[in-house]
Amino acid sequence: MMMCSRLRPLLPHLLSQRFMGATASRTVKQPQLFSATLAFEDPSAFRVKSCGELLRALGVFRLCSFPVLVNNCGKLMWITRTLLGRKGFSLLLRPTVYAQFVAGENESEISKSMEKMSLLGLRPMLAVPIEEDLGESTGEKRYDDNMEAMLECVRMSHSNAWSKDPMMQLKITALLSPELCVKLTTLMAQQQYDLSLLVRAMDGEPISFPGLDEKETAHFWCGLQRLNKIAEASVNKVRVLVDAEYTYMNPALSLVTMAMMMKFNKDAVWIWNTYQCYLKESRSLLLEALRLSKREGFCLGVKLVRGAYMDKERKLAENECRVDPVHHSWEDTNDSYNGSLDVMLEVISQKPERYRIIVATHNEESVRRAAKRMEELGIDKDGGSVCFGQLLGMCDHVSLTLAKEGYAVYKSVPYGSVDDTLPYLVRRAQENRTVLQGIRKERDLLRKELKQRLGLSLRGGSS
Repeated sequence: MMMCSRLRPLLPHLLSQRFMGATASRTVKQPQLFSATLAFEDPSAFRVKSCGELLRALGVFRLCSFPVLVNNCGKLMWITRTLLGRKGFSLLLRPTVYAQFVAGENESEISKSMEKMSLLGLRPMLAVPIEEDLGESTGEKRYDDNMEAMLECVRMSHSNAWSKDPMMQLKITALLSPELCVKLTTLMAQQQYDLSLLVRAMDGEPISFPGLDEKETAHFWCGLQRLNKIAEASVNKVRVLVDAEYTYMNPALSLVTMAMMMKFNKDAVWIWNTYQCYLKESRSLLLEALRLSKREGFCLGVKLVRGAYMDKERKLAENECRVDPVHHSWEDTNDSYNGSLDVMLEVISQKPERYRIIVATHNEESVRRAAKRMEELGIDKDGGSVCFGQLLGMCDHVSLTLAKEGYAVYKSVPYGSVDDTLPYLVRRAQENRTVLQGIRKERDLLRKELKQRLGLSLRGGSS
C-alpha cells in the first residue's frame, strides 16, 4: 500500500460530503441549553489555588499582556541571565514564570505538582521540552540521549498514579534531524512513500529509502529505531501524542507518525497525530488520515489544535514567494477548527473504539461546541474517546470547570531545569503571544477571587 503526499483533488470534498451527510441523516437527541457551569464565568474555579498562586498568576499574566515583552522575551531573558549569572537567574525565574508553566525539575517536584493536579480532577500530559529546528541538529549520541529522556517520560507517566489513561507529548525532531525531515518532505512531493517500508525499518530490517544517500538512510533508520523503542515502551501503558511543527517538515513527520500508527494502533489508539487548523490544508489532511486509517486498518488518534507558528509560516511564504499556507482570518481558522471537530466527533460516535480526539484549545466557543455535540451524539463525557487539553498555567477557569462537570481534561506539562526549559518557554511564549495577550478574562476572574478572599479575611478580622 502506498501513501500519496499530494491528495487527490476531489477526495477531501467527497469525504466531507460523506461525513457531513452521515451527520445530517443521523437521529440525534435535541440540543439542550448548556449548564451555567460551562459559561466559564465563575471565579470559584480558582478557589483551589493559594493566595500566593493567585498573585503569581496575576503578575505573570500582567507581564504577558505587554506585546513588547512577549515578542522580545528571548533576548530579555538572555540579557538577564548574563547579568545575574546562572544561579541568580534561576532564583528569579523559579518562583515566577517557571513555577507558572513548568511542573518541576526532578521526579519528586513533578510528583507534587501532578498529585495536586490529580486532586483537582485534571490529568497530566507530560512533555519533554526537547525539539530542534533547522541549523540546530546534533549527532546520533544527542538523539539517543533524547530517546532516553522520552523513555523516562513514558516510565514516569505510567508508574505514578497521577491519572488513569496517561498521555505524553513527543516531538519527532528530538529524535530525527530537521534537515532530513525537510528533505523527506521535498521527496514526498515528487514520489509516493510506502508506509510498510518504514514499518519494516522499525522492525530492524535494513532498508534503502528512495532519494536518500547512504548517510541520510542510516540516520533515518536510526531515527525510526528510536521511535520504535518509545512506541514499544508506551503501548498498553501511555498514549503518545506526536506534535506537528512547521509546514516545511510536517509531511515527513506525518508520514513517520502514520507508519507508527500502522504498526502500533491495530486494536487501540496509542499513537496520535496533530492537526493544525490555522493551516488551509488541515481539513484535507485530516480527511486523508481518516481514509488511510480505514484502508490500512489502524485506529486514528487526533490532537486538534489551532496552531502556533503563524508569523513564521507567513514570513517564510512571503520570502519564498509561496502562497500563504495560513488562513486569512481568525474566523476562517475557527471554521476550520470547528469543522474538523465535527468530522471527528461524528466518526467517534459511530466507532468510539477506533477513533479518539483531544480538543486541545483555549477557545471557549470551541469547547462549548464540543460539549454540545458530544451530548447530541451520545458520546460519554469520560468514555475515553473525547478529551480536552490546555497548557499548564493557562486557561485554568476552563480546565477546572470542565473537570468539575465530569469531562476528561489534560494539561500539557513541561518539566526540567530552568536551563532545559528556557528555550521551550521562550518558543511557547512567542508562538502563543496572541493567547498570552488575550487572557484578560482569566486575569479578571483571578482578581475577583483574590478580592473575595481579602474581603472575607478583613471581615473575619474585624469581627
